[in-house]
Amino acid sequence: QVQLVESGGGSVQAGGSVRLSCSGSENLFNGPCMAWFRQAPGKEREGVAGIDDTDNTGYLASVKGRVTISRDNAKNSIYLYMNSLKPEDSGMYYCAASSNRRCWMATRMHEPPRSSNYDSWGQGTQVDVSS
Repeated sequence: QVQLVESGGGSVQAGGSVRLSCSGSENLFNGPCMAWFRQAPGKEREGVAGIDDTDNTGYLASVKGRVTISRDNAKNSIYLYMNSLKPEDSGMYYCAASSNRRCWMATRMHEPPRSSNYDSWGQGTQVDVSS
């Protein structure tokens, strides 16, 4: 049963922008946190941005100032807007939801999300940034 669905990925040139969307089950969006992760080939998955139920956010240091996470609870959706893209931003981007409040440790400290705190995942959308 698919509960989170990402969209908006694609190929973009360095310096460009992309907006990723994630929608899904209402029960997931009513949880304490939502987040975006990414994984490049041969690399570990890393947390890009997280947002909690009081709109605290946390970002990966390498994307700060270039990336914004937002949510629309009425649409059961979260978004990731990325600009000034770099080739190293390429990868599969995953939307995730947390059902436990441990995720607050990151968002309230404005730190990137930790995958161990997230238990529902989408199938991902690919972003390729060419130089």
